[in-house]
Amino acid sequence: MNQPDTTAILVVDDELSVTRVVSRWLSAQGYECERAADGQEALEALRRREFALLLTDIMMPGISGMELLEQAKEQFPRTAVIMLTAVEDRDTATRAVELGAYGYIIKPFEQNEVLINVTNALKRRSLEILRDQYEEQLEGTVQERTAEVRLSREEIALRLMAAQQYRHDETGAHIRRLGLYAEVMAKNMGKSDAECEMLRLAAPMHDVGKIGVPDSILLKPGKLSKDEFEIMKSHTTIGARILEGSKVSMLNLARDIALSHHEKLDGSGYPNGLSGTDIPASARIVAILDVYDALVHNRVYRPAMPEEKALAIIAEGRGSHFEAPLVDVFMDALPELRGIRAEVMEERPA
Repeated sequence: MNQPDTTAILVVDDELSVTRVVSRWLSAQGYECERAADGQEALEALRRREFALLLTDIMMPGISGMELLEQAKEQFPRTAVIMLTAVEDRDTATRAVELGAYGYIIKPFEQNEVLINVTNALKRRSLEILRDQYEEQLEGTVQERTAEVRLSREEIALRLMAAQQYRHDETGAHIRRLGLYAEVMAKNMGKSDAECEMLRLAAPMHDVGKIGVPDSILLKPGKLSKDEFEIMKSHTTIGARILEGSKVSMLNLARDIALSHHEKLDGSGYPNGLSGTDIPASARIVAILDVYDALVHNRVYRPAMPEEKALAIIAEGRGSHFEAPLVDVFMDALPELRGIRAEVMEERPA
């Protein structure tokens, strides 16, 4: 499968000083940059060669940045796009994300802000390309033995998990525990061995969309503002977009979990306000496990709490946040979950 040069970036802005500065910053990091002064020039450059990433201003004469985004996503879907804007307009930013942008940067911006956003966008694009390659690989290995297919499925899950943990506020240990917890829950619910394995592989990808959340929000040590929390919530839809459109059942399961693990039984969750059984069963399971593990371990925004208090919070959410029968299964499974916590410990700083 051909893919864009991962170092090729196209910077588009009608302000020459902006393209010069951004290109200089990126070139110093080893990226190969081209510049364009407007949307038409950018489209011509995109037709000449493949780019891994397009950074474009929103307000430009002629073809606007939003129009360029639409055309780029239609004609060059393998190229990631980041929007540059001088106005902090959430509606415009939301529309840009809905059209396929990987993010947006508000002018005037700092060098580190640009570099972090570029790195995150390229990592996210790599995840999507990896997903596509995995599907092609499976299509070509239909005749292989079941054990080999299982190893391939596990490898792609591990690669996606490794990519997501690079910039989480959570640890790699949390990601691994979620999968093992989910497998225990599934077994206690009487699921088949195949279903248990699928959930073990899919559950750890619940927060893969955080790769698209700015570090300033993801790693903030205090409480998020209302606007920051709105951006944080987008990790559910970003994760779903990374995983959606697959012919692989494990990735479809992971997509449901990524999108809906913050929904609540009473409909007060996000991103879609689903309620009851409209929430996928896999997401209802992971919701309990994610809250439990987050509460009993240190996070960047708060210290760990005693398990007794965490269990009281989960019990309080029975029937409103969490499905009552699943809370019962969770409570019955606690001895096994504690064993996993003891085995898969948090990483300690060197």
